[in-house]
Amino acid sequence: MKNTAITAMLAIALSTAVSAETLRWARAGDSLTLDPHAQNEGPTHTLAHQIYEPLVHRDMAGNIVPALATSWAPLADNPNVWRFKLRENVTFHDGAAMTADDVVYSFNRAMKPTSGMKELLSSVKEVRKVDDLTVDFETNGPNPLLVNNFTNLFVMDSDWAEKNDASNPQDVANGEVNYATTNTNGTGAYQLVSRKQDEKTVLKAHENYWGKGQFPLEVTEVIYTPIQSSATRVAALLSGEVDYIQDVPVQDLARVAGTDGLKVVNAPQNRTIFFGMNQAADDLKTDNVEGKNPLADVNVRRAMNMAINREAIKKIVMREQSQPTGVIIPPFVNGWTEALDKVPATDIDMAKKMLADAGYGDGFGLTLNCPNDRYVNDEAICQAAVGMLGQIGVKVTLDAKPKAQHFPMIKNKTTDFYMLGWGVPPFDSHYVFNFLVHTTTDKRGSWNNTGYSNAAIDEMIVSLESETDLGKRDATIAKIWAQVQEDQLYLPIHHQILNWGMKDNINFDVQPEDQPFFKYMTYKK
Repeated sequence: MKNTAITAMLAIALSTAVSAETLRWARAGDSLTLDPHAQNEGPTHTLAHQIYEPLVHRDMAGNIVPALATSWAPLADNPNVWRFKLRENVTFHDGAAMTADDVVYSFNRAMKPTSGMKELLSSVKEVRKVDDLTVDFETNGPNPLLVNNFTNLFVMDSDWAEKNDASNPQDVANGEVNYATTNTNGTGAYQLVSRKQDEKTVLKAHENYWGKGQFPLEVTEVIYTPIQSSATRVAALLSGEVDYIQDVPVQDLARVAGTDGLKVVNAPQNRTIFFGMNQAADDLKTDNVEGKNPLADVNVRRAMNMAINREAIKKIVMREQSQPTGVIIPPFVNGWTEALDKVPATDIDMAKKMLADAGYGDGFGLTLNCPNDRYVNDEAICQAAVGMLGQIGVKVTLDAKPKAQHFPMIKNKTTDFYMLGWGVPPFDSHYVFNFLVHTTTDKRGSWNNTGYSNAAIDEMIVSLESETDLGKRDATIAKIWAQVQEDQLYLPIHHQILNWGMKDNINFDVQPEDQPFFKYMTYKK
């Protein structure tokens, strides 16, 4: 009997050891902060998703599934109120129980002025606790797509945040930090062990994770190493120093895919790359035209749009790993149409004429601000655009910086001409409008560095939050896009294609928002 028991215990131990894996993960850039409400930025969300959890999230296929909430629906007698039932027996990493108090606290925190997530909650009037496992969200009107906005809104431990003076999200724009910037206490599958910004972050499995038995959880330790250099990042994968890189450089795809023991998996991403322009300033900060703003003239913006050869960028810069576009939403987002996505024809002669007709026959100069560690070949795309715009007399000086320096320039509205990439987690155009098109206010337009302001458009954007007739709603979306395109608000470049590189014993499909949830990762035995 004793030997049988020992044999059984040994079998359990061995099976556990086989499934316990350390994942060594690398990508070009690091998370900007550990504060879950401070930054609306993809890599920041990627790390947050391992540590914190939302009420609902999108799985590896992009479907909305339960997370900390198990069910949700509008109240039968009041469509302005959504009721969420919370999961039982959920604990934070410090052992405290997760309750409705934490949910109410977290959503109120996410609506504060320093939050990077507040636009997602612009329709929310009040968040109320009903009981320990029930929360009501009252909106300004019926909002059929409210749940879609919740996939990146993370729940914190209210007592922990208060005790550590982290009641407000980190004020990134002003360079401030708080306790939550470098410390965490979530409910996620992994908890923080150590972190050195831009060097290494180590996570370990959450011993009391509620999802045991529901997710594979074969990864028990994560070692995250940002490696900005493309060559160094690929070398680390080829040499076996890392197991998985989230951004295989396009020039190395064939090399990685052809290496024994490695593979590349790919899919279209829910993200579009584009250029923004300050159209509202009386005079630009970086141009060579005194007392005027060339970008305020829609014909100048159209000429610049016409000068950029998206197909050349796809072929030469992106090695065919992009989808040229005429609109800043990808095809699987509600509101996209083939007509909107038509790629503008490149016509240098016409673009020169348009500039001359606008009074800039001799061209003008300005600075293009670009990240060099955020998007696929971001700096190279900007370099290509510099040359293309130079052909029509727009003399562009490129200023490429790490994203930690680049994004505050956009948020603080100190750049004239800039690159930005935008994903659409709710898969609906309203998300784009609320962040990038609406006039900048305390609740909306926080990434609208263009200065664009149109009262009629603003009214339509707000109306989308409470329109329950989906036909009418889609018609309004179409009207907004028509005006945005007419005004040449942005210069769309392309939709990104994701290429994840990994050891070939890893089973892991590409998630369309570039969010690798490691609790789903499995290994071939």
